[in-house]
Amino acid sequence: KVWLFESSEVRRLRRLLPGGAPPLVTTVIPTYKRADSLVAAVESALAQTVTEHLVIVVDDGGGQVPPLPDDPRVVVASLRRNTAVLGVVRNVGIRLARSPFVAFLDDDNTWEPDHLATTLGALEARPNERAYRLDAVYTALRRVTPDGREMDILSVPYDRKLARERAFLDANAFVARRSRALRFSRLRRDKGVLPREDWASLYRYARRHRIAHLPV
Repeated sequence: KVWLFESSEVRRLRRLLPGGAPPLVTTVIPTYKRADSLVAAVESALAQTVTEHLVIVVDDGGGQVPPLPDDPRVVVASLRRNTAVLGVVRNVGIRLARSPFVAFLDDDNTWEPDHLATTLGALEARPNERAYRLDAVYTALRRVTPDGREMDILSVPYDRKLARERAFLDANAFVARRSRALRFSRLRRDKGVLPREDWASLYRYARRHRIAHLPV
């Protein structure tokens, strides 16, 4: 079963992680045969103003990970076979992480340099006031054409009651406290799931966790 494969891969790949104290945040980058865009994604993660940071690239059995920046903060974890399930690939990265916070970046996206500073700043506010503490935040998302022209900016305040009508919550903009509840769906991507798979997974997470939108 898929979840058994996920668990066995986590156990196998843990040896790749660097020792020492955990970083503040781990960024999980799932990838499959996107060499050019993967390099850009990793470079934008490493360019963050937050430097206490580990980047885990999880290759979904594609076997074509290009040379990445020579940085001790980058770890490549390759699955033994292709699952074609984005949720499984992300889950492996989450379960490998030891940091208090986890961020997500797909291999065809990039971040602004202050993305982690902005999101972690909100998550670390009032750390001793549990009643007001946020469990996760997500920023606005700028969509651009392949030639770099801006299409629009998606920025929707979080409202769980409006999930069906306003299903915008893209994992690329999402940063959360690491917990066992933070898992993505293991269903295969198809027309019945897309384009709301991120929302569906995080909608379940929001049942017992506080999420807020940062309109930046």
